[in-house]
Amino acid sequence: MRAVCAASEHGALPAVVSHGATLRTAPVDARTDGVRADSRFSKNKQNQMQGWPMSEQLASPRLTVDVGPDDHVRGSAEASLTLVEYGDYECPYCGAAYPIVKEIERILGDGLRSVFRNFPLGEVHPHAPQAAEAAEAADAQGRFWEMHDRLYENQSRLSTEDLVDHARALGLDVDRFEADLEQHTYEPRVQADFMSGIRSGVNGTPTFFINGVRHNGSYDLDTLLGALRAST
Repeated sequence: MRAVCAASEHGALPAVVSHGATLRTAPVDARTDGVRADSRFSKNKQNQMQGWPMSEQLASPRLTVDVGPDDHVRGSAEASLTLVEYGDYECPYCGAAYPIVKEIERILGDGLRSVFRNFPLGEVHPHAPQAAEAAEAADAQGRFWEMHDRLYENQSRLSTEDLVDHARALGLDVDRFEADLEQHTYEPRVQADFMSGIRSGVNGTPTFFINGVRHNGSYDLDTLLGALRAST
């Protein structure tokens, strides 16, 4: 079974929860077990989910929001393969997957379009929501992927002070960056990514979709690369 950081919201979503070396899959009541997403998102998520068919919440194995011009994309739009990752910058499993995705990008080259969407699990990873907003603030200055890579390469340095240091190292307008963090300018964008993940059946990080279909296997290099090649 693949290792993920789990998410749940008032029992509505199944979660893969780690207990020592054993992983179990079960419905979770977020009041007593499991992990909820950032509480700033909870009320909006509940309101938006009330009208959804259960199949959209749980059963759909496909992306419900296609890759579009607002997505963070690395690679050619003409690539025959698209890999979408829902990730959390503080999640250790996402950190482990990061160099694997980079290696797959290197191997497949122009044949792969790589997409990243935010799925911060704020109650277990308290720095993740702001880190996601920081990446979006960097995107507003044309440096999303540089910030994305820097955050994953420095997962122990995600405090507000650290994020500002990263912005400074990337040559961003630091005053603008700090204002965006303070005002939560890009929280709606992070929330939109999160909601698209919920609707597509994401219940933990990292979660990958290959050409729009959820990848339920492991994300070690051989397995994920093999699944991509099998999709051509």
